[in-house]
Amino acid sequence: MAKNRRERPHKAGAKTASITLTVNGRIYGLEVGGAPGAVDPAHTLAFTLRETLGLTGTKVSCDNGACGCCTVLMDDKAVLSCMTLTVECDGKRVTTIEGLRDAETGRLDPLQQAFIDETAFQCGFCTPGIIMSAKALLNENPRPSQEEVKEALAGNFCRCISHYQVIDAVMAASTVKEEVAK
Repeated sequence: MAKNRRERPHKAGAKTASITLTVNGRIYGLEVGGAPGAVDPAHTLAFTLRETLGLTGTKVSCDNGACGCCTVLMDDKAVLSCMTLTVECDGKRVTTIEGLRDAETGRLDPLQQAFIDETAFQCGFCTPGIIMSAKALLNENPRPSQEEVKEALAGNFCRCISHYQVIDAVMAASTVKEEVAK
């Protein structure tokens, strides 16, 4: 069991485990188990985000870690939410595509805006995962080279559009970050 998981009394003296995770700045306490409304120990983070918390911006495509569509940030690092069990996220901070927008102003993250400005999407299904992978890169390296962008996005697959616009969008967002810092 994760260190933050707590045992709580349940009906007739039985105990149920619970976990706590912060998603997009909001703290969630989730019961773990087979009861209705509880997170099954076999649930992936992608399932919990989409089905339990209603955050459908995270997409599931291959469901086996090969396409990158389900990428979210966990403690600012890109993770494949279809390959991560929810119970492994106890005490973690998760950011989904919905969490990039400024909560106070509603303004899009500069990276999201750059994807719009550079037309770096077509159907949009893979776009949240690509943006989250790029966000992890920009968090770690605010001024990446094109090669570093390509490497960071190597696990994200899109069948609709050329990745040239995607690379342009990430490079534009890194420039915006630099301009804001001045």
